[in-house]
Amino acid sequence: MSRIGKKPIEIPSGVTVEVTGSVVKVSGPKGSLSQDFSNGVSIAVKDAAVEVESADGSRKARSFQGLYRALIGNMVQGVSEGISKTLEINGLGYRAEVEGNTLVLNVGYSHPVRYDLPEGISAAVDKNTVITVTGIDKQLVGQVASEIRSIRKPEPYKGKGIKYENEHIKRKAGKTGV
Repeated sequence: MSRIGKKPIEIPSGVTVEVTGSVVKVSGPKGSLSQDFSNGVSIAVKDAAVEVESADGSRKARSFQGLYRALIGNMVQGVSEGISKTLEINGLGYRAEVEGNTLVLNVGYSHPVRYDLPEGISAAVDKNTVITVTGIDKQLVGQVASEIRSIRKPEPYKGKGIKYENEHIKRKAGKTGV
């Protein structure tokens, strides 16, 4: 029984939600997003809130109810406030910079790594070591942050690499001298 799926999603001022068939379109001050949902769940806009209900009481429909509620909630948050993820670069000489729509990373390779940002995503670099990825689509922001992190994952001995802002790296003890 989905507890999250039963909660209505409050629609903030300036955001409009349109449901046509199985397509939900959310528009706001930051942009607009749309997504197609299956027919096992009914989505309705009532009194400045979006309600997601399972069409039938089947197990599959109830499991999708919470998922679709979370996805619509992320869409509403993205078009009203925006979504951001912060990455930190640790390591001597490791740095990043933004050139137009390209993120250039110097992270210990013999060459700088260039990462082209997809449309709808922007990045900002503070102090050459803090990267902030922002956009309106939570799934795309998380995917881009994950791809940037995978360029140089943090290693367990000195902690050098690219990590999320609140990620904790488990440290290992190195070799001991004999």
